[in-house]
Amino acid sequence: MPDSTALTIPTHVAIIMDGNGRWAAARGLPRVGGHREGVKAVRRTIEAAMDQGVKFLTLFAFSSENWRRPATEVTDLTGLLRQYLRSELHELNEKGVRLRVIGERDRFGPNLSSELLDAEEKTKNNEKLTLVMALSYGGRADIVEAAKRAIAAGLSPAELTEQKFAELLATDGIPDPDLLIRTSGEERISNFLLWQTAYAELFFTDILWPDFGEETFAAAVQEFARRERRFGARPA
Repeated sequence: MPDSTALTIPTHVAIIMDGNGRWAAARGLPRVGGHREGVKAVRRTIEAAMDQGVKFLTLFAFSSENWRRPATEVTDLTGLLRQYLRSELHELNEKGVRLRVIGERDRFGPNLSSELLDAEEKTKNNEKLTLVMALSYGGRADIVEAAKRAIAAGLSPAELTEQKFAELLATDGIPDPDLLIRTSGEERISNFLLWQTAYAELFFTDILWPDFGEETFAAAVQEFARRERRFGARPA
């Protein structure tokens, strides 16, 4: 593993986990087979993030658009989410991982919503890594909901600064991503953290999500360290 001590480590890494279906199709497997392998990649990525010293890891686990997929696939995905919570929560807690969920959790029904809330409560005091799971999440909807909260709070235009607006988003209290990774060769953001990734460094890889792991994560961190972040300012 590369020596991360000499690198500029991103505080927050966000990942669009893409390619489960193509991975399964290439092997003649049903799509759920790719999703199951994708869960293994999640485990490897959490370990890699902690090894590198990343403090926040956000995974785009289920987009608001995913509800449009065939009912059987949606059922498989939600079932895997429930299974992941039940099988991994103890280990995540033991390793000091705090779980936070953003998105429309109520759409998953009262039972799973309750399990998600319970997982957040059990891990709320952990400090090694904050794992943010974006579930039924959409960046545009996040911005719209923040605008509704601003209106409901009676904020005047003068009061509504960028900082105040950011506090109304689902990610309040979480620093903006420094690095956004997308797997499978696609090079778009797909309605993920639209406000929050305004100045994130983007890293695209052809690796399909089920094959993602420590080596690719480390390569992304190394690439991040090589870049000069100017946040819109002109070079000196």
